[in-house]
Amino acid sequence: MDKLLSTPRRLVLALVAAGAIGAAGAGLVSGMHHSAQASAPVAAATASSTAAAVPTVGMPDFAVITRTNAPAVVNISVVGDARAMQMRGDDSADEDNAPQIDPNDPFFEFFRRFGLPGMPGGQAQPRDTPARGEGSGFIVSSDGLILTNAHVVYGAKDVSVKLSDRREFQAKVLGLDPKTDVAVLRIQAKDLPVVKLGNTKDLQVGEWVLAIGAPFGFENSVTAGVVSAKGRSLPDDSLVPFLQTDVAINPGNSGGPLFNARGEVVGINSQIYTRSGGYQGVSFAIPIELASQIQQQIVAHGKVEHARLGVAVQEVNQGFADSFGLSAPEGALVSSVQDGSPAAKAGLQPGDVVQTVNGQRIVSSGDLPAYVGQRQPGEKVQLQVWRQGKAVQLTATLANADDGKTQKAAKAEVEKGKLGLALRPLTPQEQQQVGVQGGLLIGEVSGPAAQAGVAPGDVLLSINNQAVSSVEGVQSAMAKVGKTVALLVMRGGDKIFVPVHLG
Repeated sequence: MDKLLSTPRRLVLALVAAGAIGAAGAGLVSGMHHSAQASAPVAAATASSTAAAVPTVGMPDFAVITRTNAPAVVNISVVGDARAMQMRGDDSADEDNAPQIDPNDPFFEFFRRFGLPGMPGGQAQPRDTPARGEGSGFIVSSDGLILTNAHVVYGAKDVSVKLSDRREFQAKVLGLDPKTDVAVLRIQAKDLPVVKLGNTKDLQVGEWVLAIGAPFGFENSVTAGVVSAKGRSLPDDSLVPFLQTDVAINPGNSGGPLFNARGEVVGINSQIYTRSGGYQGVSFAIPIELASQIQQQIVAHGKVEHARLGVAVQEVNQGFADSFGLSAPEGALVSSVQDGSPAAKAGLQPGDVVQTVNGQRIVSSGDLPAYVGQRQPGEKVQLQVWRQGKAVQLTATLANADDGKTQKAAKAEVEKGKLGLALRPLTPQEQQQVGVQGGLLIGEVSGPAAQAGVAPGDVLLSINNQAVSSVEGVQSAMAKVGKTVALLVMRGGDKIFVPVHLG
């Protein structure tokens, strides 16, 4: 390992030395000339060597960062309702003591098919057996305020926090926000060690970062890596612009802190992309600014409010960019607008491409819901959209995302409409388990869909080859169909097309 680390450093030093030699050589050559013009090549050579030189940056002292901050990192153990804890998708839950879902539950078949832990052969265990899980967290105030992931404590009836000095406390869940996966706990203690919070604005891709947590229950384990990307949007309509890293994160690390090279917390370790269930080189953390914003709302009000614009969006690829006359394949393409929503009132139309919100550039389609979701209901936002070859300025007053009148109406329309399906989006954990991006879980089936053989537990992927990941997307797709529609569903690991005759 030492050899691997030392080789790049020697290479960098060799490049720097070569640059210095080149500059010295240019000086000797210029000394042989006595004309005024001779000074120009010297300056050019010196500038060139300076630009080519790679600055050397010392390795962070991980030992100091760990020694300073490990006392403020905690291990969280939870006991709770097995069904609720498994629905959260927590991969650290105790599989041996995890009954899952009542066979009468509309989602039972989905979990049986896709291998929910504790359901061998499709047999559910008794519903009242307790389930156990573990995660990590970190202390942000000396009087016992702790940040962690919402999925770590979701469905928990008993939450225990263990400090690095082996003291244990019962914790109260002050509140949690599933939309950002942030939860706030409190323990009754004083003069506790705390972490120092940083920011992600100054964090650069390629910088060293370090995680402390309890992977597989191994408390105060330290792993390190670099920032792979910033502002990453995941395919789950998430409100979080994630930090992507290559820090090794495993079950039990969830909720633990991610530190920069200065020993400041810049994120909460939250998710991994994996096919094996363990770390495979891609990890995601919630930016600490967002987590702090959620913490403040929970402490002040006991709940979190998110704003809603009321649009369904999709990516702008090169084909769309060429068709719309855009200079680059960037922005959020509006595929549908909810009736009566802030977007509709502001004048947004299907086919618009949202380019900026309050001056902030929208590069990926996921940037738009992430930005809007972090605003407050009632807040006004300035939108720049590209429409028919020119930029248009619009103003929207955001609504409360928890005001479910519009969303409930949309869901009811799908349930009672032509297809006869009750749908909900898959959670990120369910998407990982099934191995798909997007998709909607089918909970109840009636009418034409039932007659065609669609079953509860199937995952709806597309309608007439149009991918769907939201109820609004289903409505948009159904508005274009005729008497027959082709549904692509996943069932038991297989993708099949089901023709549905609507009559």
